[in-house]
Amino acid sequence: MTARLIDRALGRGIRSQPLKPDVSHNIILYLEDITVSFDGFRALNALNLYIEAGELRCIIGPNGAGKTTMMDVITGKTRPDAGSAWFGQTIDLLAMREPAIAEAGIGRKFQKPTVFGSHTVFENLELAMAGDKSPWKILFAKLSGEQLGRIEQVLETIGLTHERDRDAGSLSHGQKQWLEIGMLLMQDPQLLLVDEPVAGMTPQETERTAELLVSLAGQRSVVVVEHDMDFVRSIARKVTVLHEGSVLAEGSIDQVQNDQKVVEVYLGE
Repeated sequence: MTARLIDRALGRGIRSQPLKPDVSHNIILYLEDITVSFDGFRALNALNLYIEAGELRCIIGPNGAGKTTMMDVITGKTRPDAGSAWFGQTIDLLAMREPAIAEAGIGRKFQKPTVFGSHTVFENLELAMAGDKSPWKILFAKLSGEQLGRIEQVLETIGLTHERDRDAGSLSHGQKQWLEIGMLLMQDPQLLLVDEPVAGMTPQETERTAELLVSLAGQRSVVVVEHDMDFVRSIARKVTVLHEGSVLAEGSIDQVQNDQKVVEVYLGE
């Protein structure tokens, strides 16, 4: 019996799909026996992965290990050949399309930041706010006190309060990355997937990004895919190593670094 079904057997019946994930058993994401093949190549091979509510998880692995495909499955971009993917106890991700998955509470940040360069930082966050996205609503609606407070809160979280009236296109690379994370936070995701967030950053920006991601854990679950091992060491609570589409090792950064299998296939030390 799978872990999700075991959890449900502890006293849960089948319920209609909720707006928010049911994390009563402290697991927000269940990936079980996920297999994805492309032209005969298995990008994911019976992958099993469980993410706890509120945790910060780092996913590492060599190129071709399946990291991007895994995120594609979670967000509905790729449909697996086999397996199951559940957001909490009752939200079946494989029965949903990408917009519905995002609306349910899964946000994804790609490696290259995509912000509205001709709009201010504040306007970017306003445009990203969860709710009515009709042109009329965006152009003419007055923000409520609650909405303004939410934007101010996110500005503070991402460290861009003093840049609120600056065009996003003039921000540094790191600041654009933080703004895009802020845009995702405006949608209040319960699970945030972040792909190589510090690529191309200065050391100072990398340090600030580490602080930002650590601060988000607990409020929501954060999954970080990263190649920079120094950065992983600075934020990791638990690390999962993928290799050939499956989990090779999992544990603390020290446990992973001392795992001979990991050393042979990934770290090269």
